[in-house]
Amino acid sequence: MSIFVLIASVFILFSCKSEIKDNSDKFKIGVFEIPAGDGYGKTTITRIDSLQIEEYEKIISVSNDSTISEKRIKHIDTLYIKWKNNFFYTLRMKSPKKEMDKDPIYVQITKVTDTSYDFTAKIGFSKFKQDGTVFKVK
Repeated sequence: MSIFVLIASVFILFSCKSEIKDNSDKFKIGVFEIPAGDGYGKTTITRIDSLQIEEYEKIISVSNDSTISEKRIKHIDTLYIKWKNNFFYTLRMKSPKKEMDKDPIYVQITKVTDTSYDFTAKIGFSKFKQDGTVFKVK
């Protein structure tokens, strides 16, 4: 009887198919977008090898006497990207301009779909934390 149970157990173990499909590595290279947020326009990200190039507009309010207008300043940042695994990577500014830019950005992928992923990012060991969604464009 125990041989039958052992054979049945092995059969069941090998016939089960995992429903978890890990194709998150598709986000390591390509062109991506982060939708516009508070104070920022849409961010376009290009990943090539170990580099990530981010293009975005920073939106600032400018007040002259009684009028308030919006000014958009285009930024391009180049960062080094290092993947620990398919769900965690670290970003470092190639040419930091401020002291805070010297700290690494730790990014944890929390959810993956066919065309996007949700993430939580943390700068260095600070309390700053940001959640967002990245969409693959190309």
